[in-house]
Formats: sequence, C-alpha cells, structure tokens
Amino acid sequence: MVDAFKGVLVSCDVPMAQFIVNLNASMPASERFIIRMLDPTHMLVLPHVAGMIKSKVEEFRKHNTYLKPQ
Repeated sequence: MVDAFKGVLVSCDVPMAQFIVNLNASMPASERFIIRMLDPTHMLVLPHVAGMIKSKVEEFRKHNTYLKPQ
C-alpha cells in the first residue's frame, strides 16, 4: 500500500535547513512537521505549519542580523 501526504516544499540554504530540523526536533513527537528530508537544502513539511516556520525563521534572522553602530 502506498502512503500519500500533502506537503509544502521548503528550499533553503544548509544552515537554515539545520535550524528548521532542530526546530522540528524540539517539538513533541505528535507535533513534528517534517515529512521527508529530500536533500540537505530541500524538505517536505506539513502544509499547516508553513506560516509557523516562516515566522520562526524571520524571528531567528532578526536576532542574528548585524547592524552597524551609528
């Protein structure tokens, strides 16, 4: 029997992919969202968490952006 899942393809660089993998691993087993890692820069995730991933990535980037002192 074949299992089919609806998902969203996430494409990013390797460091951001590792951030998303660690975010997934920090969730309880029932709430994990990565369906399949396709390669180091592409993954298939559950569609209902795409917005949450985007907001966590934006928050991560905001906290890790260098601003030159004025």
